[in-house]
Amino acid sequence: MLDACRWYSSFGKFGLNNMNCPRKSAPFVAAALFCLTPFSLLAQDNAPEKPAAPPAAQAPAAPAQQPVVPKIQVTTTTVVVPVTVKDHSGNLVPDLRKDEFRVFEDSVEQEVTRLSVDPYPLSLVILIDNDLRSKDQQQVEPSLVSIVAGLSTRDEAFICRFDQFFHEGDGFTKDQDVLITELKRTDIASRTSVAPPGGPFNGPTVNNEPAPGAPANPAGLMAIKSQTTKALDDAVYASAMLLKDRDSSKRRKVILLISDGQNGAKFNNHSYDETKAELLRQGIIVYSVATGSSYFERKFNRLVNYSRDTGGDIYYGAKQQAFSEFYSRISEEARNQYTLYYSPKGERKVDYHSIEVRVRREGLTVLARQGYYGGTLIDSPK
Repeated sequence: MLDACRWYSSFGKFGLNNMNCPRKSAPFVAAALFCLTPFSLLAQDNAPEKPAAPPAAQAPAAPAQQPVVPKIQVTTTTVVVPVTVKDHSGNLVPDLRKDEFRVFEDSVEQEVTRLSVDPYPLSLVILIDNDLRSKDQQQVEPSLVSIVAGLSTRDEAFICRFDQFFHEGDGFTKDQDVLITELKRTDIASRTSVAPPGGPFNGPTVNNEPAPGAPANPAGLMAIKSQTTKALDDAVYASAMLLKDRDSSKRRKVILLISDGQNGAKFNNHSYDETKAELLRQGIIVYSVATGSSYFERKFNRLVNYSRDTGGDIYYGAKQQAFSEFYSRISEEARNQYTLYYSPKGERKVDYHSIEVRVRREGLTVLARQGYYGGTLIDSPK
């Protein structure tokens, strides 16, 4: 092969390019290619290595993302407790300081963080017993219009009545003229109202009269084994539902209950405990005015219990003038309560918590609700 290459090289010197015949030149071209190919390969094998091409420019790597730390939100639960303090004569005590109050929740003393003496406007349900004895009716009915005298122009009231059934009035109003007109028209019946047609104690009726052939019920619902048919618990519960949407952070929610306190357990759909729980959840205060006969017959336990458990008070009326005075005192008392604030300490595993409020000053009476449920708290995120 080397000889052929030398031959090609020497032959080129003598005029290979002068050969004009293609057929003659073809062998020489082939020989030249055959000779050059090994040398080309050899040159490639022996050539110095070329430096590797630099890698293509790459975008700078994004900085590693820091783990997102969730924001911690601390919720401070504040309990709000309206408190009334009276002296031995029953007069309000207006000059107590924050450090004179002591609050115990579930028997653990709490720190009172704030004390307010600002007056609150009232959202008031006036709940009137529609089934009083004739003597009590004659005392109560003329006194009702004087309720308005104790109200301010910022207060709102809702007039309702009850017997076996709850009779809802025309709604909340601040218009005192409207309230006076409605109270003047209130006719306290001396008998229980008739149940709706087809009820459990009344047969079918036509135009509110017993249908032909229906069993007679001459006694109505007044006397079933001498038991009252009044549904007091249901009436208080229904009143609480009327107050449910009122803003308790801006208004005092109050039920003024005027009754002899008699209650027919069989005629209530809501028990006392259930009704009390609803009152405490909503922060509603019950003030009771007991009629004269309830005082002498000692049948006012329901009135005492509702008032005591919710932080209200009870008054016993024997004369018409006394009722008028009580209404004004109740309005003043409800509007001008102390308001205590504290953040509870300790375990929070149950929904209901008992409350006891004391004052360091001797000889004073303290009225405050006996406990609360979670629904009456203020949760303020920090």
